[in-house]
Amino acid sequence: MNRLTDQERAVQAVDLLEQEYPEAICSLVYTDPLQLLIATRLAAQCTDKRVNMVTPSLFAAFPDASAFAQADVSEVEEYIRSCGLYKTKARDIVAMCRMLCDRFDGTVPDTMEQLTELPGIGRKTANLVLGDIFGKPAVVVDTHCIRITGRLGFHHSKDAYQIEKILRELLPPERSNDFCHRLVLHGRAVCTARKPACIDCCLKNICPSAESKTEI
Repeated sequence: MNRLTDQERAVQAVDLLEQEYPEAICSLVYTDPLQLLIATRLAAQCTDKRVNMVTPSLFAAFPDASAFAQADVSEVEEYIRSCGLYKTKARDIVAMCRMLCDRFDGTVPDTMEQLTELPGIGRKTANLVLGDIFGKPAVVVDTHCIRITGRLGFHHSKDAYQIEKILRELLPPERSNDFCHRLVLHGRAVCTARKPACIDCCLKNICPSAESKTEI
């Protein structure tokens, strides 16, 4: 493997994944910022596929932040029961929408600081909203991102915030959000948790794990 800097390899990884997965889109289905915010909260410890099955009826029943804010938590629970941790998620969604109505006129804010003040919203969800909705540089550190960027040797951490800071230094800001979407696609198709298909991987020539056949 050529002795490139981490930043040089990161740019190569961005290029290679862009070629492999031209469409870098979020797998959650949504039509407005609030729907993405809620869908992402529901996706915690739940598949995107399951969330996409639940949200059409949920959003039909509660079309905006005001409707959610006025809902009884038990009402929301019934719509999201199959998502897992539904009691906590329902409580967070109602509380989140009440804060949106009280402090932001029912509108999803566009800063990390304001988004992470909302109940149930951490940096991963906030970054997704900032990148997909507002077009801001964002690094969404999910399990695929942690695993693949670790195998690439960009870090040796499991701490999402530390990984986010490292990747922000390595990735072109304007391409970082799409890169994270492509990591999800690559993590599902090739660089899986248990048995990565290194021989078929578009990143194998810049990945120390593929070169050494060592799984991280």
